[in-house]
Amino acid sequence: MASVLAVGLLAPSAVAEEPRARDLGVPFHGDPGPLNAITDVPGVEVGHSTIIAGDGPLEVGVGPVRTGVTAILPRGKNSTVPVFGAWATANAAGEMTGTIWLEERGSFDGPVMITNTHSVGVVRDAAVKWLVDKKACCLFYTPIVAETWDGFLNDVNGFHVKPEHAAEALATAKSGPVPEGNVGGGTGMVCAGFKGGIGTASRKVDIGDKQYTVGVLVQCNYGQRALLRIAGAPVGQELATSYLPCSDLPGKAVYKPDRRCVPLDAKKPYEPEGSIIVVIATDIPLLPHQLKRVAKRPTQTIGRMGDISHNLSGDIFMAFSTANPGALDENAPGVQAISAISNSEITKVFEAAVDATEESIVNALVAAKTMTGRDGVTVYALPHEELRTILGKYGRLPAGKAK
Repeated sequence: MASVLAVGLLAPSAVAEEPRARDLGVPFHGDPGPLNAITDVPGVEVGHSTIIAGDGPLEVGVGPVRTGVTAILPRGKNSTVPVFGAWATANAAGEMTGTIWLEERGSFDGPVMITNTHSVGVVRDAAVKWLVDKKACCLFYTPIVAETWDGFLNDVNGFHVKPEHAAEALATAKSGPVPEGNVGGGTGMVCAGFKGGIGTASRKVDIGDKQYTVGVLVQCNYGQRALLRIAGAPVGQELATSYLPCSDLPGKAVYKPDRRCVPLDAKKPYEPEGSIIVVIATDIPLLPHQLKRVAKRPTQTIGRMGDISHNLSGDIFMAFSTANPGALDENAPGVQAISAISNSEITKVFEAAVDATEESIVNALVAAKTMTGRDGVTVYALPHEELRTILGKYGRLPAGKAK
């Protein structure tokens, strides 16, 4: 087996070289922040630990390994201040730990961690240790750890994510550009039959005389190919029989030169139901019940993109606000002053969350690279030029971006 590769945040120049959805001409609504990333929200830091090892037939406990951990720190590594937060779900065939106490309390101590389905426990324990060592202020911690299943490419039952990988994601977390695609928790993920993974985006929101930011990070591993829509164009239908997942190992499907594959199971073609995790961050002053409303909005996005939240889909979302830092001291006596926007303004936040989630998903698809994992299974990246051709066919390329 090859050695484990752990990758944290890349330098800004390395990130900038990779095309994103806007670079291909994909049209989006709304005005992004300077990085078009969740880290446009002041204080938010993101880190990844990426684990890639081995090739060939699956040997449980040995590999191949295609997995990792992503960490989101609402106020950065050096803060001990909680944030208001809330969560929601479209279909709950998945896990996000810490949500019961989040619902009751309306706040959490951070961080938010994302990994694969069978590594939630080890990442949760590592996050508890990090909180104990970092904060040492509370009787107990119930960190938020979410997951999607990467067993199509990864030895998910081999338990390859260790505490040191969660620690790596936390230690490398920083502000600035965020690596996307095959990184961190998104390393082995599949989206609509294409390679999926991590994606991020942001939107500016004007409220009163001040400008705020809504940032989103997704781990996308959901959706059926035929239903995928990008910028309103039926990309999944146009590529219904192209770039299909396949394997070159004996007894598996055979890759053909025309880029068509025999389904991995001829009796039941590969139709993943999958899952998606969406984390929404903002510096807008919002109370927990308002954040609950915001956390529900990614359902609008995945519907816009053609998904229907399948039976085995874990579509789980959360939102937090970095405002009100001084009002979250739970040991402070007496009455504390808390600011919040009026509900008459909150539709702007809904719109920003929906738009930024959409762009995050497409950014994940654009950034992801073709990957071969266990049993020689290959999942192809969304082809950039074909995407542009389809967008052009349906009149979705802006002027100046069409060929």
